[in-house]
Amino acid sequence: MRRPVRRANEMSAPISGTEGYAREADALIERYERISAAEAHQSVQHLIPLAPSRILDIGAGTGRDAAWFAANGHDVVAVEPTDELRAAAKRLHPSPNIEWLDDSLPDLSVLRSRAEKFDVVMLTAVFMHLDDEQRRRAMPNLAALMREDGVMIMSLRHGPVPAGRRMFAVSAEETIELARAHGLHPVLNFRSASSEEINRLAGVTWTRLAFVKPGAAAVS
Repeated sequence: MRRPVRRANEMSAPISGTEGYAREADALIERYERISAAEAHQSVQHLIPLAPSRILDIGAGTGRDAAWFAANGHDVVAVEPTDELRAAAKRLHPSPNIEWLDDSLPDLSVLRSRAEKFDVVMLTAVFMHLDDEQRRRAMPNLAALMREDGVMIMSLRHGPVPAGRRMFAVSAEETIELARAHGLHPVLNFRSASSEEINRLAGVTWTRLAFVKPGAAAVS
């Protein structure tokens, strides 16, 4: 995605999909940090390698998850387009094993220019911020960032959209079909209630999806 040029004393328009996050950054930081990464990702921990690996955390927010990965011996590239969240994450979770990038879906142009591959690609509460066309543009870029036998783990939010946010109704079935079209094999499809009481009362649910990128031996 081509970024708008900022002039002195001029605020740029928010990156598509990040609307509302800068304004609510302080409150969101408190909310996100209240739940541990281990608790938040309990249902997918078996998919994260035990051996030190390269992990890409897209939409890394406050850095909670990136810090968890780093503490477990992984090297992390954390992508966060919202300046306020990225700055807070660097302050809250300083680590030599985390590299922070200002980049965004669907194109991830900064990251893709580096031609890196990752063992794990994480998208926590990200994909539903993209509209249909953006999701179709994003998926081949995500697949290209995965190493052979690598895994992509994502969560999709279902339910009422908070005021000021940009979200779309995205089904697991649609996402699985899109991933299959780019050579990814689904290995997890799990739906659950929100871990936050306020969201549970509002009827918010989440779907956890995971995909693997088969290696050459599996394809042949």
